[in-house]
Amino acid sequence: MDERKAECLPGHRIALLESGTQYFPALQAALDAAEFEVFLQTYLFENDETGRRIAAALTRCASRNVAVRLMVDGFGAREFVETMMPQLLQAGVQVLVFRREIGSFVLRRHRLRRLHRKVAVIDGRLAFVGGINVIDDMHTPHHTPPRYDYAVSVEGPILAEILTSCRNLWEQVAWVNLRRRLLLRDTRPARTDPVGELSARYVIRDNLRHRRDIESAYLDAINDATREILIANAYFLPGRRFRQALLQAAARGVSVRLLLQGRVEYLLLHYATRGLYGSLLEGGVRIVEYHSSFLHAKVAVIDGLWSTVGSSNIDPFSLLLAREANVIVRDAGFAAELRESLERAIERGAAELKPADWKRTPLLTRVTSWLAYGLVRLMMGITGFSRHH
Repeated sequence: MDERKAECLPGHRIALLESGTQYFPALQAALDAAEFEVFLQTYLFENDETGRRIAAALTRCASRNVAVRLMVDGFGAREFVETMMPQLLQAGVQVLVFRREIGSFVLRRHRLRRLHRKVAVIDGRLAFVGGINVIDDMHTPHHTPPRYDYAVSVEGPILAEILTSCRNLWEQVAWVNLRRRLLLRDTRPARTDPVGELSARYVIRDNLRHRRDIESAYLDAINDATREILIANAYFLPGRRFRQALLQAAARGVSVRLLLQGRVEYLLLHYATRGLYGSLLEGGVRIVEYHSSFLHAKVAVIDGLWSTVGSSNIDPFSLLLAREANVIVRDAGFAAELRESLERAIERGAAELKPADWKRTPLLTRVTSWLAYGLVRLMMGITGFSRHH
């Protein structure tokens, strides 16, 4: 615990942003105040009201001679490439596509290495990190209530790491795409002066030096927990080590709750996740399913002190393949705010699944869940995952 405390740097001002209703006004205001440089990384960039609103803000930045560097994922934002990218390029916005999709999808490991980060950095002084794509909250199947998600705005010392990660990835993708004219030249340092009281750490997952950093941060915090673990995650299919850590925490008397997706969004993953319910419930882990709308959050609060907000799901694709980014905060006040927000979500739109409820689930449903879990594990084997996941 002491070692991890040292990894969190003091001196930050961090604001919790709940869903797009809070995030997009803050992002737009920051873009409209930008003076010289903007980085924006996103998995989705939809041609809807929100997408057009943010695209207009990026265009206004470029018209003021602000260097605007937008990176989208080639799979998640494949429609954006045809519908919105040409106008942004014409307006002077620099755009790079991470692993552009060409042709039909093939289940190969390299094809699953996606840009899943949702990060923005404005003038090296303010960053946004979280799970919110550039998409309407209401852009959900069957017009359900708004998607539920989180982001944070960050000022302070870790801006140096956030900005460096954006610049490094931009340079890498520019080289791979033979876009040398987009290589960075005149760069300015991030503003890293202490501006607040919160301690924080920026954690990424990539395929070079940070392959398991996010997973390790979770495991360290879970293994050190003494009172409470509350995890809200949209796509939950953890590997063996992660499951064991949760079960061991519950066995030593820690209250372990998982707020998971209750609605069916991706059929296979939904049933595969439920294939884990039996063992988790038997081991004392409480499972709460969110039904009010689509849960897209990737957050956690542990022992009222350790919190994380970011883009990383707790599934093989996020923890082992995709490029992800989370902010870890060590502060009781921030943890309390996030915990209270999650408790409100649970109260207004979630239901706890008791062990007895799961045992009463129809046998066909449970068999379907086990088969789905087995199929996902088979797919993981085909793509070359470790046998530990």
